[in-house]
Amino acid sequence: MYAIVDIETTGGHASANGITDIAIVVYDGTTIVKRFHSLVNPGVPIPYFIQSLTGISNEMVREAPAFQEIAKEVHDILSANIFVAHNVNFDYSFLKYHLSSAGYDLQCKKLCTVRLGRKIFPGLPSYSLGKLCHSLQIPATNRHRAAGDAEATAILFSMLLNNDSDGHIGSFLNRRSSEQQLPPNLNREDVEKLPKSPGVYYFHDSKGKVIYVGKAVNLKKRVLSHFTGNKFGRQRQEFLRNIFSVSHRVCGTELMALILEAAEIKRLWPANNKAMKRFEATFGLYAYEDQLGYTRLVLDKKRRGSAPLYSFNSISEGYSLLQKLIRQFELCPHLCFVSRKGVCMEEHTEQICKGACRGAECASNYNLRVNEALLEMKASLPSFLLVDSGRTGDELSVIRMNAGRLDGMGYVSGDLELSDTASIAPFLELYPSNDYIRNIIMDYASKHPERVKPGLN
Repeated sequence: MYAIVDIETTGGHASANGITDIAIVVYDGTTIVKRFHSLVNPGVPIPYFIQSLTGISNEMVREAPAFQEIAKEVHDILSANIFVAHNVNFDYSFLKYHLSSAGYDLQCKKLCTVRLGRKIFPGLPSYSLGKLCHSLQIPATNRHRAAGDAEATAILFSMLLNNDSDGHIGSFLNRRSSEQQLPPNLNREDVEKLPKSPGVYYFHDSKGKVIYVGKAVNLKKRVLSHFTGNKFGRQRQEFLRNIFSVSHRVCGTELMALILEAAEIKRLWPANNKAMKRFEATFGLYAYEDQLGYTRLVLDKKRRGSAPLYSFNSISEGYSLLQKLIRQFELCPHLCFVSRKGVCMEEHTEQICKGACRGAECASNYNLRVNEALLEMKASLPSFLLVDSGRTGDELSVIRMNAGRLDGMGYVSGDLELSDTASIAPFLELYPSNDYIRNIIMDYASKHPERVKPGLN
């Protein structure tokens, strides 16, 4: 038997909102055998816009039972039947959360009338409950109230049962089917097409805009993992409702997927990617000529449009490199803004200043050493090819690093001679480089030296 459910709530996610109205229609496939309906005191104020939508006011629920008072009856009905709802994961997550808070564990099979409607009645303009009822001429009264919507969903479900000539309902109930895990607006065919390869996947909204980018070792498994479990937060519920399609790009290795993911997040700036957006190297090493002609090195916060000689995640990392250059090339700590005094002390022994800050060394001589320091810093940054598995057995993946920066990546034939970068360049796609990408490539290269071809020009 089927328990057809509708609830009204104070908000869109279970963990911070309460139920205000609940209706359950128990249907045996032919006849409605039981009805349950109750207003519920949510224990929190009902927002005004929700009062306007549902017609349920704070006064109406003031004397209504709290959910804990009806939890046992609700659990008894639901646990003995198949849970059916329009966008089932929303209603199920709310009831599972609040039943758990009342001491009851809800475990039952689910059916989503949105997903079933797309399968059994394809090609309709919309699968929202109101528009679906209009398309199928289902009488819908008392909309946005639990009892009215549950009754309309029950009629809809009976039509789905009677028109399911391809056995979609039985397929959905198969334990090995992924249908009930999927968001209401995502076609299973999109997920079934995903390969079990490394790569990057994109979730799109109803207008095709990318709302999330992720990387995977196994694309199909990773995408499905987004839809498992019953998390109750607002962000997850909105995220699932907004997924209408998924696309992907296969990569040869997980490393290439990591690089592509970082580049795509920067390019597309998806609404649901948070962590990677926040990553930015904070400080940079800059050079400029002062009024007396001396080349000064300075650490400063990175600014939009600036082009530092090198960038750092922390100021201490920057000072460590700068101190090394000062010692090795006898640069003036004051002209490098390491010493905050007006001039360097003549008796300074650890970092020898030749007097540029006091005018005792001419700018041209001092600048020669600054240029040598910058050339040494650039020369110390590695250039190499990182060669690894391709997307197929007859190709290789190639990542080219030039002076510590990603210079391109792509795929070449396994028969191609990798003796110089000129032969590889036509096959490489350019990507923006940053410290995050540099660090993951360098870390991978240090762990897999056998895949590194150094010193290529």
